[in-house]
Amino acid sequence: MNGRAAVDGAVDRSEVGMPRRSVTANAVIAGVAAFSFALGWRIAPEAGAAWFAPAPEPREVVARPPLPAKEASVIDVFEASRDSVVAISVAGQVMNPWTRSAVEVPRGSGSGFVWDGAGHVVTNFHVVRDASRAQVTLADGRSFPAELVGSDPSHDLAVLKIPVGPDGPSPLPLGTSADLRVGQAVLAIGNPFGLDWTLTTGIVSALDRELNEPGGVRIEGLIQTDAAINPGNSGGPLIDSAGRLIGVNTAIYSPSGSNAGIGFAVPVDVLNRVVPQIIANGRYVPPGLGIVEDERVNALARRSGLEGVLVLGTEPGSPAEKAGLRPATRTRDGRIVPGDVVTAVAGEPVGGSADLNRILDARQPGDEVEVEILRDGRRMVLNMTVMARA
Repeated sequence: MNGRAAVDGAVDRSEVGMPRRSVTANAVIAGVAAFSFALGWRIAPEAGAAWFAPAPEPREVVARPPLPAKEASVIDVFEASRDSVVAISVAGQVMNPWTRSAVEVPRGSGSGFVWDGAGHVVTNFHVVRDASRAQVTLADGRSFPAELVGSDPSHDLAVLKIPVGPDGPSPLPLGTSADLRVGQAVLAIGNPFGLDWTLTTGIVSALDRELNEPGGVRIEGLIQTDAAINPGNSGGPLIDSAGRLIGVNTAIYSPSGSNAGIGFAVPVDVLNRVVPQIIANGRYVPPGLGIVEDERVNALARRSGLEGVLVLGTEPGSPAEKAGLRPATRTRDGRIVPGDVVTAVAGEPVGGSADLNRILDARQPGDEVEVEILRDGRRMVLNMTVMARA
């Protein structure tokens, strides 16, 4: 040890290898320490409280009071009806332009419902039109290939049959559409956009509506409802608040193609006339009187102020022939000389072919009806028996 160190009583750090701190480094360290102390002082109470606080728990569920009677009724009707509703998927054949061979492709889907215990399923004709194959899926998940029994385009109805056996779903209870009233509650069940077994509710908005279908077919006497009906609902049931079948959802009126609050259903009383005939004969034979007529001629007559259906002829052996109806004649210069003109049937006025067909369509073969005619300026009433058209 040198003399300077002994005299001063201190050790020179540079001589023993210890580094020197700058003033700036010391200041930074002091500042960080002060900041950390202040921050810890500030958040320590909150951190401690959070650390020792109990864990969050789920909120207590408030007990629900009993459902209102109206809601409970809707639920009961849906649960009782659901198993009777089916989903229908169809496929069609298209021609491959390169190979000239037929290829089967999906064509769409719709709804339907079980009609009886023999495996018959009712849907819309337009659901299965031009289909090469149809598949019916039940609410329990079982799926069956369907056979087309027959159809009636004039009412947009078709009947399929599936090999479901005795353990198939029960048919819906049958109601009547004769006593429906505007404002009555209704339920629609179907498969809109492929969303199976969807329930919508509404009311009967109007009765006796008409709808023009593609191909010039006009369906009359429809039920209008505001229950939401969308693509895929076609063929599904319209049900009243008692759970009875009152119609078949068939179409909507919508500029966009989706529900706009205006839907239409074929009344169940029409089903009860048409479906048994389709099952028995593969087609529907509408009732008639054997009157030969042409709506174009009726339209010409209306321009001259003559309302009704002009009799142009009678079918051999028909009620019209037996009643002695006189047909119109044509002069040498081509003018039509009216014979008998049908002006009313069963007390309902007849303004043209549509009225005559609508009135007779509500009758069964064998029913007696009064037919009012205009003959030589005089009104007459004849009794005729409704027959099945050939």
